[in-house]
Amino acid sequence: MPLFKRNPFGHYLFIKKWLIRILGAISHGRYRKFNSLQIEGSDILRNLPDKKVLFISNHQTYFADVAAMFHVFNAALSGRDDSIKNIGYIWNPKLNIYFVAAGETMKSGILPKIFAYTGSVSIDRTWRAAGKDVKRQVKNSDISNIGKAIDDGWVVTFPQGTTTPFKPIRRGTAHIIKTYKPIVVPIVIDGFRRSFDKKGLNIKRKNVLQSMVIKEPLDIDYENDEIADIVTKIEYAIEQHPSFLKVLSPKEAEEYMKEEEELNEKRKFWSN
Repeated sequence: MPLFKRNPFGHYLFIKKWLIRILGAISHGRYRKFNSLQIEGSDILRNLPDKKVLFISNHQTYFADVAAMFHVFNAALSGRDDSIKNIGYIWNPKLNIYFVAAGETMKSGILPKIFAYTGSVSIDRTWRAAGKDVKRQVKNSDISNIGKAIDDGWVVTFPQGTTTPFKPIRRGTAHIIKTYKPIVVPIVIDGFRRSFDKKGLNIKRKNVLQSMVIKEPLDIDYENDEIADIVTKIEYAIEQHPSFLKVLSPKEAEEYMKEEEELNEKRKFWSN
């Protein structure tokens, strides 16, 4: 790799590689030591092309979700089956991985700005700004930048645009899918909200069952599927359709919490 080679956004790849190595080494214990991330679907990742792939996922923290995906993606591409054991995979990471994030989040401090260099495609949210609800037009430059990232590699997006569960899917994701026609791979995560704070920087609780399930690519007719059809497919694929939302009675809630504690106890003895 030429020393001063850049990606389409002007970032030097050798700087990006070293940042991923350093941040990967720092964050690895969050998914292997304090909590053990359970993974399904690594074989699906190895069968994907190098470019034109869009990952859609539910969202639980600002940064821990994406960091875990960087680990899982690179571990899978290095031949590991549903495991991030032995961090050597991070030495030669895939450099054309990007993630869509709110611009104000990625500019909120030195650490987010460093994270942004590892692959952020920053956008201005049309519905939320500075903690308040807003209504503004989509910036064409934001859409084109997401398209640029898709054309160059793998892109992770959180189509609800929030860490709050069961919020509506933003139709913009469906428009991007119809426009750029990527392979769309759903990911369902769980446990991150319980183990990290909202930003995903601080460990809130140890020995929590974390999981990441990579599903088969969605079957999408880019020409004939309506936007609403694609939105519905996304809702079901990332398990955020209202039908997944179950209102628990007090007794059911108590049983659920008991099952969670039992799973966490079992998790202590699991190993990858």
